[in-house]
Amino acid sequence: MLKTSALGRTPLLPYRIALTNNPPNIVCFSSHYAQSHKFSTDFRSRRIHSSSIRASAPVVEQISAASASTPVSGIPLNSHINSVSTTAMPRPAPLSVLPLATVLRTLASTTISSSRILLPPSLAIMSTLAHSDQNLLNPDKNPFLRWFLKKTFYAQFCAGENNFEIRRTINGLKGLGFSGVILGYAREVVLTDAQTRDLSSCGEGLVAEECIRNEIIPWAVGTKETLRLAQPGDFVAIKFSGAGRQALYALKNRLPPSQHLKKALDEICDLAVARDVPLLIDAEQDTIQAGIDDWALEYQRRYNTKPGHAIIYNTYQAYLKAVPAILSSHLATASNEGFTLGVKLVRGAYLGSDPRHIIHDTKADTDAAYDSIASSLIRRQWGPTLQQNVAFPQISIILGSHNLDSVCKARKLRASPESAGTELAIAQLQGMADEVSCELLVARQNAGQAGKKDGEPCEAPRAYKYIVWGSTKECMKYLLRRAHENKDAVSRTKSGRDAAWEEVKRRARAVVGLA
Repeated sequence: MLKTSALGRTPLLPYRIALTNNPPNIVCFSSHYAQSHKFSTDFRSRRIHSSSIRASAPVVEQISAASASTPVSGIPLNSHINSVSTTAMPRPAPLSVLPLATVLRTLASTTISSSRILLPPSLAIMSTLAHSDQNLLNPDKNPFLRWFLKKTFYAQFCAGENNFEIRRTINGLKGLGFSGVILGYAREVVLTDAQTRDLSSCGEGLVAEECIRNEIIPWAVGTKETLRLAQPGDFVAIKFSGAGRQALYALKNRLPPSQHLKKALDEICDLAVARDVPLLIDAEQDTIQAGIDDWALEYQRRYNTKPGHAIIYNTYQAYLKAVPAILSSHLATASNEGFTLGVKLVRGAYLGSDPRHIIHDTKADTDAAYDSIASSLIRRQWGPTLQQNVAFPQISIILGSHNLDSVCKARKLRASPESAGTELAIAQLQGMADEVSCELLVARQNAGQAGKKDGEPCEAPRAYKYIVWGSTKECMKYLLRRAHENKDAVSRTKSGRDAAWEEVKRRARAVVGLA
């Protein structure tokens, strides 16, 4: 007797498909295996138009295993299914691997983010919840508010509050085919205006003791717990500013970390090495970024001693005009001193706070800079954007991108012989750009099948999701940043909304037997 899917009428049974090697610059979505040993035979042709995903006419092929003699579409069931020509096999819907609850949450969040009417009041409410000290507005103390947020925005973007919830979320992502996660601790230190103006007082006396007790120690404990929650193959993201006033003062003035902060950082890095879980040092506002670069480069000198495998990564924001020169300088330092440079490349996240004149004038300029930098890094060759007169060093790369064009270009470069041996991962934020993430899963599955067929390993970028953990209240500021990020990327948010809506309609048609 055939089992049926959760949506009702589509039969589920194992199948085998001979996969083609579609060039990544021609198509981004290819045939792939479904998960959990159940493979849906409900397929749909897909095409990419601009940066949006739009469904073409559905093609459904249902195969009954009840009788080996019954032909389906003219093919006897006692023949090998993998003998069917793959040119006749339609490609699956890209979001079909995601749970229905995730698709619905994505549709809800992107609908709000792309609406000029719904977004402003939503941002106002989230800002109030993130910054209010009233118990009624504190999700950790208001059970109804906590329940609502946990079932909606928190579930969409965050990993969990405790070990059980976090591991369940991580295992669920890996079960979909992700190589791992980038896990961060959501707790932030929020300073009053007076504390910000008087950062110099944090280095001595009672104020210094308060900083150590209430800021550095909790941050270090949370970061080390994050490292213990992560597994080999995962990454852990850290913000230096999360350590509080002593960190902010030192970074702003490009000073080395204080004694207690240095001890905490050394323990964190030693634990990362022991667990082989790389640390991603996040980029932050321009006022402290030069100090972050100083610290990151120093810790890379100490810990990135294995050729081609970094434990410490620094983050570079391509929307900053100065980044090509800064990254080129860091690459030259790594080449001259013989350590591996860990590079996380993103477009940029502080458009609302960084001075406008230091940012590229147009989005097109930022896109061009991002793609040019990524190309040089993946190929390990100097180019028009990154330039130095030394040998290109050993590097490990993480591309943080929600841009489908950039992801496809990176995939194509990674498949070329000139990039062989370069460590490359591509990541998106949990709850965002799922259509891009699913494309990466498809690419890895196709590469694995091609490798099995040819007898040679076929490398493809590893796919990751960036996700944070913490209490509901601790995660509110992170959720607020994500909401503001969506506000600044309306076209991309609309693309995600459209992809989620097409997937909901596809599943609804399957329920009523119209797929």
